[in-house]
Amino acid sequence: MRDLKMMTESINTSIKRRLGAADKLLITSHIRPDGDAIGSLLGLGLALQNAGKDVQMVLPDGVPAAFSHLEGCDLIQKEVEGDIDTFIVVDCGDFDRVHEVLRSFGVPAINIDHHITNVNFAEINLVETDSVATASILAEHLDQWGLEISKPVAAALMTGLITDTLGFRTMNMNPKAFRQAATLMEKGIDLPDLYYQAMVSRSYKAVRYWGAGLSNIERDGQMVWATLSLEDRKEAGYFGNDDADLINILSSVEKSPVAIIFVEQPEGAVKISWRVRGEEWDVAKVAADFGGGGHRAAAGAIIKGSLDEIKQRVLRATREILS
Repeated sequence: MRDLKMMTESINTSIKRRLGAADKLLITSHIRPDGDAIGSLLGLGLALQNAGKDVQMVLPDGVPAAFSHLEGCDLIQKEVEGDIDTFIVVDCGDFDRVHEVLRSFGVPAINIDHHITNVNFAEINLVETDSVATASILAEHLDQWGLEISKPVAAALMTGLITDTLGFRTMNMNPKAFRQAATLMEKGIDLPDLYYQAMVSRSYKAVRYWGAGLSNIERDGQMVWATLSLEDRKEAGYFGNDDADLINILSSVEKSPVAIIFVEQPEGAVKISWRVRGEEWDVAKVAADFGGGGHRAAAGAIIKGSLDEIKQRVLRATREILS
């Protein structure tokens, strides 16, 4: 434990020094960004801008509509403009999950993440797998790097905490995360509104899309799953390439601790999301076998192949961890 603390302090010192010396920073996260990706990128980016740094926050996939209410989201770009001298990646376990147009900037200077599958791909790697979200890591360390947590920064970080813990109810929730949430609330943020925007509010088209998935829900033993095809997306008029968070509804089915959703993608691929209740299973290992990653209780992967073929392979592999 002492060695781990010393190592974290050394990494902290290295990050503070690197940020202090940086002039033109690029911050990004993984493709198809979720709430923790958006909250972490925005929280760090705004804090650095407030410190007088020239920061570009870049997400080629753009900002999901569910998070467009956050102050500063209009500053997130789809392309890099001009030169950069410091490349930072947040909430991303593998450099391959950074958009390909940004990987050309080379090895990142700093990697800040909480995924257990993180491969330490940067020059400086702050990977704390016991943190409930990357936003939690930033909430803990920003002041140690000489950066202020303003109200907009706090709102962004709180969004990361809320979304990655499904509203403070995942198995990895801990006292530290609740203390961080309390500290962020003291900055004057509106927690009920942030919670509503992140976890409750959905578009009419997203709810129609849910209907397509719920109409074909299946169950076998302890598993429950649903499928969303490209045709389902078209008929609902839903423009995202995700499940619109339908997985969170599937995971509420009683006596089915493992939930899986299959979302057909263009160009012959399928996006899979797993959720599990209970500490005896690790779906991150299943996801890793398919080139994905995540956490014990929540993981994902994108696999090339037909929808029917991928479903059978994934269901078979998931059954094996339950047996």
